[in-house]
Amino acid sequence: MYNNPYQLLVFDWDGTLMDSAQEIIDCFQGAAKDQGQTVPAAKQVKEIIGIGMQEAIRILFPGLDSDQAYDQLIASYRDHYFAAERKKSELFEGIFEMISALESDGFLLGVATSKGRRGLDLALERSGLDKVFHFTRCIDEAPSKPHPQMLLDIIDYTGVDADRTLMIGDTEFDLLMAKNAGTHGLGVCCGAHPEERLWASDPITCLQHTIELRDWLKDNKS
Repeated sequence: MYNNPYQLLVFDWDGTLMDSAQEIIDCFQGAAKDQGQTVPAAKQVKEIIGIGMQEAIRILFPGLDSDQAYDQLIASYRDHYFAAERKKSELFEGIFEMISALESDGFLLGVATSKGRRGLDLALERSGLDKVFHFTRCIDEAPSKPHPQMLLDIIDYTGVDADRTLMIGDTEFDLLMAKNAGTHGLGVCCGAHPEERLWASDPITCLQHTIELRDWLKDNKS
């Protein structure tokens, strides 16, 4: 059925499986307003989607003059993100069915994300994918992408060789993490970073949308 060597598929979450870029932008902009900081433009926020919160805050707000200001921005972002009244992001159309089909096809599935554990567990439960993934790693459990630790932890847990692992993500940070871990990376153009930026990180290919992955796995040898 499949013409490729992959056994383990590891997905980024935001911008790869879930259409959440606007949600992240809104939360960063809301936190900046709350704390009296210069509000970053949407384009600036999209540039840092994919790295950890601490790294993102340092880039978006380089003029912070105290640890307290830094901590207050992070806390304010989280207040916005977990606010009960805020509209929640949804999976991209068809992603639930595709991920479920890949699991039924016999692939091992993982998630390596710059979300925190609380945020990922909430998103997994809300999306109905909490029982599908075999192992997940978050930013509060490993260094920020493009450091390879998240991906290496998933590989170690599943026992799958790096050569049989494919990392799927929408940012250069995902693809560079794959390279740093000695695995293969595949870019998807439905999220934060444009296609030319993804190609610069040397993926095996770029798909216009994650939903194309199952057909690609069936039709392409690596």
